[in-house]
Amino acid sequence: MGTVYRRQVRFCTACDRRLDTTAARIACMAASHAVELRDQGPWWIKYQVRGRPVCVSSGTERKEDAKKLLRQREHLVDSGAPVTAHQNRVTFEDAAADLVNDYTVNKRRSLRTANLRISKHLTPYFAHRRLMTITVVDARAYTGHRLREGASNASVNRDLMLLKRMCTLAMQAGKLMVRPYIPLLKEHNVRTGFFEPQQSASVQRHLPTHMRGIAAFAFVTGWRTPSEILPLEWRQVDLKQNEVRLDVGATKNGEGRVFPITIELRRILESQQEIAKVVKREHGTIPRHVFCYTKGAKAGNSVTEGGYNKAWRKARVAAGCPGRIPPRLSSHRGAQSGAGRGAGARRDADDRTQDSSGVRALQHCQPWTSSRRRATT
Repeated sequence: MGTVYRRQVRFCTACDRRLDTTAARIACMAASHAVELRDQGPWWIKYQVRGRPVCVSSGTERKEDAKKLLRQREHLVDSGAPVTAHQNRVTFEDAAADLVNDYTVNKRRSLRTANLRISKHLTPYFAHRRLMTITVVDARAYTGHRLREGASNASVNRDLMLLKRMCTLAMQAGKLMVRPYIPLLKEHNVRTGFFEPQQSASVQRHLPTHMRGIAAFAFVTGWRTPSEILPLEWRQVDLKQNEVRLDVGATKNGEGRVFPITIELRRILESQQEIAKVVKREHGTIPRHVFCYTKGAKAGNSVTEGGYNKAWRKARVAAGCPGRIPPRLSSHRGAQSGAGRGAGARRDADDRTQDSSGVRALQHCQPWTSSRRRATT
């Protein structure tokens, strides 16, 4: 059974002050001053959690409110819910730190973006507030504030999703009892401006020689350039089995993937083999990655995302396609249209190599599972 009480302090009536230190109390008692005990501050509650006493300030001067808080805490203890002394007192800064720690531990690639959104947008608006005080009204007010700044619906939604994640982590840690409803905006982010084959070929001609294969490979396969194409190694390429494989964990969903080598894809890979031979002959380095630098101190190393994006932007402008989408998405137009034309047409591995466009072969991509691996060995 919990109790409600007020803390007591010693008070010297002669000096008219609190005796917060032992030295002050001894001095007043030596001078024969009258010292009395007085109730001080808000009401406190005391209850048991797994046999240990927990004392928490109710933050109120009303005894009935303190009793109500005590009954709530005892109900949570009886129901087995996690209860901490500072429940519902977590601040926005504490929740943001938990979110960053969660992203760091799980090695989220969006950690840098999350830090920027927190520091530039969320913290200036919600700083020094308890998380439990943030309501749907505050979320809508923040939405209006960001829209007035010129932010898009998608950008505002990314901010609000971080705020929702903070509340979820706080609830999981027992620091927050109720998660506020945070409405999101409707997004109209349909991708437009996809590349046609002629435009893709024009951009490739304006790329450096060692980077042309990257754009061509992306247009054929539809794979993501920074996370799937640039890190691709020669051990993942099997020209005999006519397959290119992505390892488990390398894709967005964490599953492996197999792509059949078409005539066009074989031409690209054979061209990269010739580039690798030149690097080995001139620099004495055996490239591990399919797409690598050919000159300078970086010769033999994988092409970096920043280096390729810079060259891509320049080539896109030079080719007269400045408004087209980024390289990681440029091949989806061919992938989507090819999947529609080739639906229902099943061919074996030998027939796949006869499709020079590399488009219809997308329907034959299979997850790289253990059973698939056994079948190819």
